[in-house]
Amino acid sequence: MNRILVVEDERRIVEFLEQGLGAEGFSTTAVSLGRDAIAFLQAYELDLVLLDLGLPDIDGLEVLEWIRRERPGLPVIVLTARTTPRDTIAALEGGAADHVAKPFGFGELVARIRLRLQSAPRSAEPDTLLLGPVRLDLRARRVWLHDVEVELSARELALLTVLAQHRGQVLSRDQLRDRVWGVDAELGSNVVDVHVAAVRRKLGADAIRTVRGIGYRVAD
Repeated sequence: MNRILVVEDERRIVEFLEQGLGAEGFSTTAVSLGRDAIAFLQAYELDLVLLDLGLPDIDGLEVLEWIRRERPGLPVIVLTARTTPRDTIAALEGGAADHVAKPFGFGELVARIRLRLQSAPRSAEPDTLLLGPVRLDLRARRVWLHDVEVELSARELALLTVLAQHRGQVLSRDQLRDRVWGVDAELGSNVVDVHVAAVRRKLGADAIRTVRGIGYRVAD
């Protein structure tokens, strides 16, 4: 079943899409904020994003920019009332696979979704990563330590996932903050350290290793 993230703050539209897409055989998750969309994409594997541009916290184009930088193979259909030629060009040049104006015909939207899913490149990334005694299932968003499942919060899971996807690299606190919480998020200076400590308490001190003066990396 294909998984679609709906980034939309109008509840009426969200309910319509959830009901309609569910009937068409898609699994949907909806968020109303751009920063929540980025956090969700860090923690979960998706097949397609329906993205509104007029979000309450950050512009949808910023979310699109993040997706193109961090998840370049993920198709995005912009679904918005901003339909001037300038807006359409900005979305397409920003990397959107398609641009659909509100109000939209549901049948046409489904056809566009199926087309983009058929043409989307298949990821070569494995579904499961082994990090020493830790096993991370990227699709199911589940974590095990010595074959015992461990529950992580959404941010803890996003942090571990980012580090796991950059295995062999050291990521700075700024890089982790931008990838997990978003570039413009207003956070305390120690938010990364706090979440690293939380992951270590649950998965062991060696699950995430400190590279002094640089940042963090996962265990080999």
